[in-house]
Amino acid sequence: MASEYHDKDGMMPREQGGICAEGNLHSLYLMFNASEGAEMALPRVLAGIAAWLQGSADRNADCAFNGFVAVGANYWDTLYPQARPAELAPFPQFEADDRLAPSQPVDLFIHLRSDRLDINHLAATEMCRRLRGLAELVEEVRGFRYLDNRDLTGFVDGTENPIGPHRREVALVGDQDPQFRGGSYIHTQRYVHNMQRWEQQSLKTQEDTVGRTKLENMEYPGEAKPLTAHIKRTNLKNEDGSSMEILRQSMPYGNMQEQGLFFISCCHTPRYFSEQLRSMVVGHDGHFDHLLKYTQAVTGAAYFAPSIDFMEQAALL
Repeated sequence: MASEYHDKDGMMPREQGGICAEGNLHSLYLMFNASEGAEMALPRVLAGIAAWLQGSADRNADCAFNGFVAVGANYWDTLYPQARPAELAPFPQFEADDRLAPSQPVDLFIHLRSDRLDINHLAATEMCRRLRGLAELVEEVRGFRYLDNRDLTGFVDGTENPIGPHRREVALVGDQDPQFRGGSYIHTQRYVHNMQRWEQQSLKTQEDTVGRTKLENMEYPGEAKPLTAHIKRTNLKNEDGSSMEILRQSMPYGNMQEQGLFFISCCHTPRYFSEQLRSMVVGHDGHFDHLLKYTQAVTGAAYFAPSIDFMEQAALL
C-alpha cells in the first residue's frame, strides 16, 4: 500500500519533481560550494530555485523538463540549523585492497534533466545567475541517454528500478521523520570507466561480471549468478527479507577522453545505499563486485533534497 505524506496542515508536502521523474534524453548536474556567510541569503534563494524548477517543468512539459536541488550533509547544519533529517550523514567512504569509494563533500547539488539540450542549458544558466555571489560552481557534468537506456559498458542500466507509484515509496521520506516528509536522501558518485580494458573482455566475462545477458538483458538465474556479479552484490535484503530498494537516476556522461556513469541514488533512508556500496567495495567472504575492476568512482557526496514546503518555510525564518 502506498505511503501518504502530509505536512502539519494535513496536506501532502510538495516533493521536488525531479526526484521521482521518469528518464530523459539529457541531464546536466551542477555542484556548488557556498561562499562564506552565504547561509543568510541561501534559504530564500534555494526556495526560489525550487519554485522556479517546478514552474519550468510546467512551462517545458513538451520536453519533460524536471529538476531538484539538494543540500550537502556537511553543509546542512550551517544552512538549516533549526532542524536536521534524522538519518542525514556524511558520504560513507569504503576502501579495500585497491578498491576505493572516495568522498568529496559538496554543499549544493542541482539536478537538471529534459529531452532538450538547450532547455537544460538555459536552466543551468538561470541556476548560476541566482547563485552568483553566494556559491561557486566546482563541477559540471552533462549526461545523456545511451542507446536504449544502457550504460557505456553496453548493459541496460536501472533495470531494478521501482516503477509507478512505488517510485515515491522508495525515494521519499514518509512518516518515520514527519518534518521531512517528501524529502529524499541523495547520494552521487562519478564513475570513470576503463573502456579499453572492458572491451578487451569476452562477452561471457562481461555478462558474468554484471549478472545479466548483454543483448537481451535477462538476469542470470540465482544458481548461475556469480557471487562477484554486480547484481549479486547490490540486490540486498533487510532482516525481514524485503529488498533494500533505491531509485537510481543515473546517466552516462563523457567525451573522447573520459567516459563513465554519473550515479545518483534517491531513497527514503541512506542506509540502503551505504549497505550496497559496502557490499560492492568490501564485499563478503572475499567476494566483491568485479565490475570495479573496470570502473572507478572518483567522487562521492551525500545530500538531502527537502520538500518545497520545507524550503519555503525555512526561508521565512
